[in-house]
Amino acid sequence: MKRMMLSCIAAAGVALALGACASGGGVEDNQKLTVYRAHAGQPVSAFRYLGRMDRWESLGDSALAVWTRPREAWLLELGAPCPGLNFAIAIGLTSHTGQVSARFDDVLVQDATPNLPCRIQTIRPLDVDALRAAGQDRRTADQPSGT
Repeated sequence: MKRMMLSCIAAAGVALALGACASGGGVEDNQKLTVYRAHAGQPVSAFRYLGRMDRWESLGDSALAVWTRPREAWLLELGAPCPGLNFAIAIGLTSHTGQVSARFDDVLVQDATPNLPCRIQTIRPLDVDALRAAGQDRRTADQPSGT
């Protein structure tokens, strides 16, 4: 009886932990997006893209940051929530004549399902140095003071 009760408690704990993992990140994504927006310039119509991405970061289901070079990044906000963006293994970008254009090109979510096109609504250049500094400030604030 005691063993069965412990098994039930353990199963409930695992279920709660998995539920937290599945739903967690929403608040964190919103906070990240706020920081990225604060360090983004005015919207531009397009950016140069030659098919190479250094890295990317999901900022929820309707925004992401894309680094085309180590010191060149763009905030892409989508016209609607993009299914699977939060958990995508990889993404792609459509482009025409070496440029990714707002309201014309798409983010392609690559996961277990076929690529889902998600229309790019706005493109804003990111201040990479300011983002790096903001991230460092956040890490420093999260560390215990030692007192």
